[in-house]
Amino acid sequence: MHLSAIESRTGAPFGLFTTLLGICAVAVMPTAAASQTTGTPPPAVDASDEPTPEQRYGDWVRRLDFRPQEYAFRRSNMIRLLRESGGGMMIVPSSDGRTHGDTFRQLGDFWYYTGLEVPNSVLVLDADRDRSILFLPPTDYRFENPGRPNDFPGRPLLDDYQLRSIAGIEEYRDASEFEDFLGRRVRGRTTLRVNLGVPGAFEPSQVPLFGGLDPITAMLVRIRQDHPNADIASAFEEVALGRMVKSRYEVEKMRIAADATAQGIRAAAARIRPGVDERTLQGVFEETCRARGAQTIPFTPIVKSGPNSLWPWRVLAAHYDRRNRPVENGDLVILDVGCEIDGYISDVGRTFPVNGRFDAVQREKLMVSTQAADAIIEAVRPGVTFDELTQVAYRAIPDHEERYMQTPSFFGHHIGLEAGDPALPGEPLRPGMVFTVEPWYYNHDLGIAVFVEDVILVTEDGAEVLTRDLPRTPEQLEAMVGGAEAGR
Repeated sequence: MHLSAIESRTGAPFGLFTTLLGICAVAVMPTAAASQTTGTPPPAVDASDEPTPEQRYGDWVRRLDFRPQEYAFRRSNMIRLLRESGGGMMIVPSSDGRTHGDTFRQLGDFWYYTGLEVPNSVLVLDADRDRSILFLPPTDYRFENPGRPNDFPGRPLLDDYQLRSIAGIEEYRDASEFEDFLGRRVRGRTTLRVNLGVPGAFEPSQVPLFGGLDPITAMLVRIRQDHPNADIASAFEEVALGRMVKSRYEVEKMRIAADATAQGIRAAAARIRPGVDERTLQGVFEETCRARGAQTIPFTPIVKSGPNSLWPWRVLAAHYDRRNRPVENGDLVILDVGCEIDGYISDVGRTFPVNGRFDAVQREKLMVSTQAADAIIEAVRPGVTFDELTQVAYRAIPDHEERYMQTPSFFGHHIGLEAGDPALPGEPLRPGMVFTVEPWYYNHDLGIAVFVEDVILVTEDGAEVLTRDLPRTPEQLEAMVGGAEAGR
């Protein structure tokens, strides 16, 4: 294991374990004096050697095509929403930057308001004083290792003006000042606003016996420990109101992600044939996403067939090797998958017959899902609520089939920077909202599960299906299986 991997697991730039390694290294390395004693000359130093230069943020990060003005608008809009709901000071933490081998991904809210991929930072949106402050560490600990300056030459953050130009925040401070700043505001009776992830009042959390805490909850536990009398309130509704409506720049990113996902589904469908296992189809999908520019996959692709298709993903994922079944003649294969490009995701689903033909019952049940989706999409327009879309869906579902539908909701969820972007179900639709429509059908009596999922953009006068170019009729889906579509 490389030393850098050990550092990433300890979460410290030069932790106890690496310190011990350094002590061991000193114990076994000959010093210059020891070399003289043994008659071995010390190694020559080339005066021309130059230290590896510090790495700058702008040399590594890829700009996301959003101007500083867009981030400034998002922050000012959030401050306005906070002020309208009683004021206070919203605290938005970044990720701690630790990785266990996966690529770093910033927390959604911090990324949305700053566009920055920095660790151990806190954004303050102060509605009481109409300002934004970013508390930022002076340097990025992930680029530091005193024992290996050639590989880890350091990266400044706080004084990097190129970094500052990305977010356009008015005020930057050293992260070490945050706790004192927070204490002063708490003593001044400022309400601390935090995105709790759900609507409702703040309920104190405890460290669970099993599992861990998400970053927001961990921060709240610490704040409550240090400031037991702090006034803490949820900002989820305000966050949702802001993030539910996407800018045209965000929509363009989501179009690209939707197209990459559609291409991945086409590629996977072309590989479907008896004997191919689910994990192979997953690999084909992921390979295509990467080839189309995806930096990562937003969630583990759900590929399930035959009896596996009857179970939700969290049930299948409960066992290490459950999701690798070879598909068989007569099976249906469901793909519920997404690509992520520049932080924005897509979430799309289709159902395919392994032998290239739906039988009569499979076709009938597929149309239950498809017709419900069509009815929902047809009813989408500004001013409509999700409750109303739910009623539309149930009117389109035969009464005897309702018990097999997945959930009594509008059969979808908002997406954007996350697979479940913050959303308020009772909020009327507005142009720029992007969500999925996915009427799941699970019939354990017949052993049949079917599914279609599309990405919908609310427009001024209706809806645009961002995944409209991906086939969804039974005949079109049959033609995609085993590469038949390409051969026609």
